[in-house]
Amino acid sequence: MATASRLPLRCWAEIDLAALERNLHLIRASLPPHMRYVAVVKADAYGHGLPQTAARLMHAGADLFGVANLAEAAAIRELSPDWPILLLSPLLPDEDRYVIDYDVAATVSSAEEVARLDTAGRAAGRAVTVHLKIDTGMGRLGVWHEEAPALYRKICDSKNLKLAGVFTHFSSPDDDAAFTAEQRRRFLAALNKCEGIDLAALFVHADNSAGLETIEVAGPFNAVRVGLLQFGILPHTGSLLSHVKAVPVFSFRTRVGLVKRLPAGTGVSYGRTHVLTRDTTVAILTAGYGDGLPRAASNRGYVLIRGQRCPVLGRVTMDQTIVDVTAVADVCAGDEVVLIGRQSDAEISLTEFSRWADTIPWETLCSVTKRVTRLYRTSLGL
Repeated sequence: MATASRLPLRCWAEIDLAALERNLHLIRASLPPHMRYVAVVKADAYGHGLPQTAARLMHAGADLFGVANLAEAAAIRELSPDWPILLLSPLLPDEDRYVIDYDVAATVSSAEEVARLDTAGRAAGRAVTVHLKIDTGMGRLGVWHEEAPALYRKICDSKNLKLAGVFTHFSSPDDDAAFTAEQRRRFLAALNKCEGIDLAALFVHADNSAGLETIEVAGPFNAVRVGLLQFGILPHTGSLLSHVKAVPVFSFRTRVGLVKRLPAGTGVSYGRTHVLTRDTTVAILTAGYGDGLPRAASNRGYVLIRGQRCPVLGRVTMDQTIVDVTAVADVCAGDEVVLIGRQSDAEISLTEFSRWADTIPWETLCSVTKRVTRLYRTSLGL
């Protein structure tokens, strides 16, 4: 009997690791030479697969990894015992000891966190590395910018903490340049009030993929956090970073399970949400919302079959999706279908796919489920 790993694939994602490495080099080349590269690989590296992605980014020369939780940090520690890692989310009180075990830099936003981590460091007999986060208007993590100097002093006075970085997060870098500029001003003003701070010895970062086009090369900034862009996706259309020419790393594919002819007047899928106005050849795809095709794409989305766009008919269901292939010759069961990516000269981008789902590329990537096999391409092929 064949093992599950040897069965033919019904739905899969292809991850081009060679393209990921090229993208990192292109992004780094577009930045000032002193800028350090913080590779954000949270949420299973945006659905690309954390171990495989982090290993390739190490090879490409990322300076530091940003993760959301300790499980992600532990996965990176399996690859390298000493590569710098920053936990971007707050620590739970019962996680404090593990940030030491895994040698992870913690984000601190409050005096309570400083006290807890100082206690944990004293108990472990070693200093805990921290990055101070400053809230400049996002309203999420971080000490409020007017209170940042006082918290910085508490960190300095804590014998078991080592300050390695200071950062903020822009709430609207892609659609509110004025407020982004105000956030940057607040951040710099707070740093100026931190008496004795040696910014040259720290990671000082504010910009992420969406904010890189407004990056300030002057001043204390010496690191950038890169998430979506390293996977070849511009955070928004019209980005000034389009000159980087990063290419998509991710593609999403399925197969035709059945081809059939239906008469005009047939209502297809649950609720008969699409009624055929003509005799129609349909293909039933072996993927649905259980794989990551959004239900919101019902009657809105398209797929590529034999290099041609085919509209989704009716509701996307859990395991199957119906598309119109009347205009495509010789469609057969088993044919490859592109949900996101290129086929011949045609393309469905992640951004376009996300619009059909009324969502953003970040969520789309994180919504491709675990039952979708990831295949990893290198410069030598799969």
